[in-house]
Amino acid sequence: MGRDVSPAPAPREASRVRNVALVGRSGAGKTTLAEALLAATGTVPRAGRIEDGTTCLDSDEVEVRQQRSVTLGVATFEHDGARITLLDTPGSPDFVGELRAGLRAADAALFVVSAVGGVDAATVQLWEECAAVGMPRAVVVTQLDRPRADVEETVRLCQTVLGTGVYPVHLVDRGPDGSVQAVVNLLEPGAQAPDADRLRSELIEGIIGESEDEALMERYLAGDELVQGDLMTDLETAVARGHFHPVLCAAPLQGIGLDALLYLIVNGFPCPMEHGCPPVSRPDGSKAPPLACDPDGPLVAEVVKTTTDPYLGRVSLLRVFSGTLTPDTPVHVSGHGGADRGHPDHDVDERIGAISSPLGSTLRPVASCPAGDVCAVTRLTSAETGDTLSSPGDPRLVPPWDLPVPQHPVAVEAASRADEDRLGPALARLAAEDPTLRVERSRDTGQLLLWCVGEAHGEVLLERLRTRHGVAVTTVPVRVPMVETLAGPAKATGRLVKQSGGHGQYAVVVVEAEPGPPGSGITFTQRVVGGAVPSQYHGSVEKGIRTQAAKGVHDDRPLVDVAFVLVDGKAHSVDSSDAAFQSAGALAVRELAAAAGTKVLEPWCEVEVVVPGEHVGAVMSDLSSRRARVTGSDADPDRDRTTVRAEVPEIELLGYAGALRSVSHGTGSFSRRPLGHEPAPASLVAVPA
Repeated sequence: MGRDVSPAPAPREASRVRNVALVGRSGAGKTTLAEALLAATGTVPRAGRIEDGTTCLDSDEVEVRQQRSVTLGVATFEHDGARITLLDTPGSPDFVGELRAGLRAADAALFVVSAVGGVDAATVQLWEECAAVGMPRAVVVTQLDRPRADVEETVRLCQTVLGTGVYPVHLVDRGPDGSVQAVVNLLEPGAQAPDADRLRSELIEGIIGESEDEALMERYLAGDELVQGDLMTDLETAVARGHFHPVLCAAPLQGIGLDALLYLIVNGFPCPMEHGCPPVSRPDGSKAPPLACDPDGPLVAEVVKTTTDPYLGRVSLLRVFSGTLTPDTPVHVSGHGGADRGHPDHDVDERIGAISSPLGSTLRPVASCPAGDVCAVTRLTSAETGDTLSSPGDPRLVPPWDLPVPQHPVAVEAASRADEDRLGPALARLAAEDPTLRVERSRDTGQLLLWCVGEAHGEVLLERLRTRHGVAVTTVPVRVPMVETLAGPAKATGRLVKQSGGHGQYAVVVVEAEPGPPGSGITFTQRVVGGAVPSQYHGSVEKGIRTQAAKGVHDDRPLVDVAFVLVDGKAHSVDSSDAAFQSAGALAVRELAAAAGTKVLEPWCEVEVVVPGEHVGAVMSDLSSRRARVTGSDADPDRDRTTVRAEVPEIELLGYAGALRSVSHGTGSFSRRPLGHEPAPASLVAVPA
């Protein structure tokens, strides 16, 4: 990332701003389309990505190496009097957090669908992601010139699979050899293509029906010949309402259809004022007045992306919802709602540095960023992705967007002492950048765990640690914490008798124990008769028992669910002490384990898996192979989703995020919560003799 002294697009009134998220599955051609649009408007040279495999939207070298988009790419440029910001979102399910960040900053989504790959389950899932937040959507079919491309079938699939309100606006014009020569615009009369008249009539009726323009309906019914200019205002209204989805065609590498696509973005996509602002509150939870997209209103902006630059420090990408942001301005930074992910709530006043307009990794200085616009700022040392910026005298809080709960643990260790010193600060920066990452030091195993959305997410985070932060780590197997309980009731004596001159150590305790109900933990009672163990030492015995149970008696496996009863013992008037009875209590635990034997328990989880109905059989089969007990399922026919509930050993969930992606073709998700412990099979662990 670096500075550029070339002028950036000047701030525009919100009515002339278009913030567009490019959405589509991996490989659909989103970044190629973005590059072509930037080249078509003269923002960047046409050469670049095709020759060397890079892209001006790349802001992370991981993307270049892996040839896939794993982060939100942003580019702002001018066209036809409008200021357009393209937000290139990742298509992989592992990076749905970046997708949702892009949707938060956008006012419309442009779905990129490959004429080769068509509309698959992953595309439908992304479509539903946009529908869930009420995002206006259009579709552009790309890769028209590829072998096996079938434009007509792809458009038909869009209409069939994506639901109502999908209307083709473009058809393709082919040459004698079958190659795509141009796009046919159904918004203009006289289009020459098969079924053009019928499709044009359906398109116009769809536009008027959604826009509810009675005057235009009367003209249409009267037989007036409507041209594109007559329809664009109503088309824009229809798109903004979120139920009308035009389908366009483009061949980015040949430059075919780009002008028509840009025309639709400028004239047919909603502006920030039409899309509206998210709800706000005060940081203390009290109500705040609703926001309007007003450059003179109270300052409210949201951090939608955070990166760390070796020269500029932390760079925050902002969507300004209200007010106007200017350089060197004091702001209040509020972060709430991420405490359960290891991102504690925070409120702090800071002063921003320079304000820039982003063009991929290049930042171009601007004088201000008004409501409705997107910009990058520097010097915000505490701001994290999802935080709200507002005026220190009038703080506001935008609720964070929904994020997936990371379910894929990666255990890491620093490769050297120097790496260990740098690892903590580096992980803190990664967590500030990526709210879907949770960093945890396991209380049971002591391992440092990076909880990721999936395997690809984990790979990218490790690569960023190495390349961006200069920290080398090694991955080690994740250890699932096993525990033990007594195999049956027993009675044992813990005896500590030492004489070494002067005061000795003397404590004898007789303890009975038996396994308790699952989840009962360690309990301690006493039935000592006649003061055999003085009452002041009862607590010492309990402390020794609990300490030894937490430490375990075999392989550092804690002892759980055991009821201990102190029944007898002996004390010495001089040599008995608190420490002696603690030691005797611990010795009694070890003797009890030897007498009764122990059995190893493994943790189990309650799991809910949500998948399309067509994948339920594959999911249940996979769960069965993981020793799971399926407890039920619920179908949601409106969403074509089924929730499968099961009880699964935790060790069988290692790697399950990737397995579920495989069996559900990237459309499944799952959640879990601890259920308790059950006996582990002999094949899993051997109990020491």
